[in-house]
Amino acid sequence: MLKGKVAVITGGTRGIGSATVKKFLDNGATVAVLGSRQETVDRAIAKLKEENPDYPVVGYWPDLGKYSEIEEVFLDVKERFGSLDILVNNAGISARDKIYDYSVEEFSKIMDLNVNAVFLCAKAAAQIMKAQGGGVILNTSSMVSIYGQPSGCGYPASKYAVNGLTKSLARELGPDNIRVNAVAPGVTKTDMVAALPEAMIKPLIATIPLRRVGEPEDIANAFLFLASDMASYITGTVLSVDGAAMN
Repeated sequence: MLKGKVAVITGGTRGIGSATVKKFLDNGATVAVLGSRQETVDRAIAKLKEENPDYPVVGYWPDLGKYSEIEEVFLDVKERFGSLDILVNNAGISARDKIYDYSVEEFSKIMDLNVNAVFLCAKAAAQIMKAQGGGVILNTSSMVSIYGQPSGCGYPASKYAVNGLTKSLARELGPDNIRVNAVAPGVTKTDMVAALPEAMIKPLIATIPLRRVGEPEDIANAFLFLASDMASYITGTVLSVDGAAMN
């Protein structure tokens, strides 16, 4: 579905990002994996190469708070592989503190990575995509951007901002043949969720109509569809992949 395409995926070393990297590779894309540290990126690349030594995958670890570093990486990807067709803004962090205990520093940290970095990466990618005649920008949102959550207000606020960026950039970049969409995962079996005790997981599953938590591959499938030409007339959409759960 992505044969001949070149993709950059931030937060691509584990969880949803890692599943999306593999899904894209298995569908013919060349993928640049971005992570926060060289050691985690190297480990992720090595694991992929163990599975398939021929995977066309490379790694980078720029500071996503610095536009100059992002721009340098994206231009290097373009120079090495001839294009930058797909950007998946997946890197993100969360916190569950009540507002009474929520530090200003923690709130700013979440906004820096979950919102500012999405803007900076989209800006750098859009410059390249416009010049080459088009592309796709995909963002990771969350079900809590729609329903909120009872603590940790910074995370849903940041994802609500991601939805706003998605819809606004879709309208702005459409004339340049750049599609912009988001995927809003529900409860997904990442490392954090997998570590929860069964006593916490069972009541959670009972609130989900499909009676299971999502797998990272469920989210990766949504990104694959939106990145592909099958979604060529879809832009400005926030696609919920949550089993109809309501937080």
